[in-house]
Amino acid sequence: MKIKLMKVGLKWKVAFAIITIIAIAGLFWKPVVDVPGTGEFLGEENIVGSDVAWILAAAGLVLLMTPGLSFFYGGMVGKKNVISTMLQSFIALGVISILWVVVGFSLSFGDSIGFTIDGEHYGLIGNPLTYPFFNHVGTFPHKEMASTIPFILFALFQMKFAVITPALITGSFAERVRFISYLLFMILFSLIIYTPLCHMVWHPEGLLNKYFGVKDFAGGTVVHMSAGFAALAGALVLGKRKNREHKPANIPFVLLGTGMLWFGWFGFNAGSALGANSTAALAFGTTTIASASAMMTWILFDRINGRSVSAMGACIGAVVGLVAITPACGFVTVPESLFIGFITSIVSNYLMNCKLLKKIDDTLDVFACHGMGGIMGMILTAIFAHGENASLLHGGFGVFGHHMAALLLVSVFTFFGSLVIYKLTDCIIHLRVSDRAEFEGLDISQHNESID
Repeated sequence: MKIKLMKVGLKWKVAFAIITIIAIAGLFWKPVVDVPGTGEFLGEENIVGSDVAWILAAAGLVLLMTPGLSFFYGGMVGKKNVISTMLQSFIALGVISILWVVVGFSLSFGDSIGFTIDGEHYGLIGNPLTYPFFNHVGTFPHKEMASTIPFILFALFQMKFAVITPALITGSFAERVRFISYLLFMILFSLIIYTPLCHMVWHPEGLLNKYFGVKDFAGGTVVHMSAGFAALAGALVLGKRKNREHKPANIPFVLLGTGMLWFGWFGFNAGSALGANSTAALAFGTTTIASASAMMTWILFDRINGRSVSAMGACIGAVVGLVAITPACGFVTVPESLFIGFITSIVSNYLMNCKLLKKIDDTLDVFACHGMGGIMGMILTAIFAHGENASLLHGGFGVFGHHMAALLLVSVFTFFGSLVIYKLTDCIIHLRVSDRAEFEGLDISQHNESID
């Protein structure tokens, strides 16, 4: 049987050339071997075996979240777009993992590039020459960032956060984006939005960490707010679908994806303690209860507003609770997590069903769930976080004010920064598929595959 070959455009040839160059460069790259107990690194005697075991497991759990997200999103879209939607999430495991090794980790956790005020340095982004191709990223623990586990394990754990962030965005422009354009957007978003935000929040010298004192235990700001505002920008730039009426293709996929996300989220949140300790146990508990609270609140709030009790609603509610507790999970009590899940579920549910957002075709309501969940999580962390002067309820009026200022800065940076990236991507490679391709469905038009 003769196979008909597709015409190969220049953009695909360039993409293959890039991966070829990276692979060959990796072959000839000679990593520097650090001397333990000198400079930034401790000796192997500082490694705690139980911490290593837990973070290895946690990193695997966070990786599981990305295929979980693919099932979660894939089940929600129409039947003609299931494979394309799932692949948009799944492909991040390939693209971002490579990008992270080459330069992403350096930009996120490399030596701070920023400015100095009164002798204090505040970082905006990491130096790309600090850890290129994982140079200096070996088996010795880092003094400041991960003192009880190998530095390479810390880098790989953080990589999973970088992977899932652009994958979250895909739900907003599902059913109408070109695959090659999405690949380019994902790279640009990670380099221009994710890495500086990650550095500013999680690096010891980062601006939002050091000056504003932002508390983000596991990524409510870095991951979910950035993805939510990027999703909103994407929905605005790409415009509405030609046919917004569709039936979710596979509700059992949504249930399966939710279960995988919930399971993986224990690594996301409890793993962010970076050790097998009491803080990890607390984060494990608050994560479970916030999600349970949000799920039940969502379906009951739907019912009292005249909507059906649905499996889809239960799943969305559970995920909203997971998002909301992410920045606070290591700083609040289990009873407080009940309230965090409850109130965030109501706010997100209301926003998802309000007329204003309905005018914007955010296909899978990414902003209402992840964006607003991240915003609520940041606000509630600044209200409830325990510790002396740690939050509004514990004497930290200034901390609360700094959080609100940081929230505004992050919102502006991620939304308008993403708008620019979408416009730039569209100039290089047109973002939206043709009307014919959209009618056929992206499974066939983009990938020549279908679930039939």
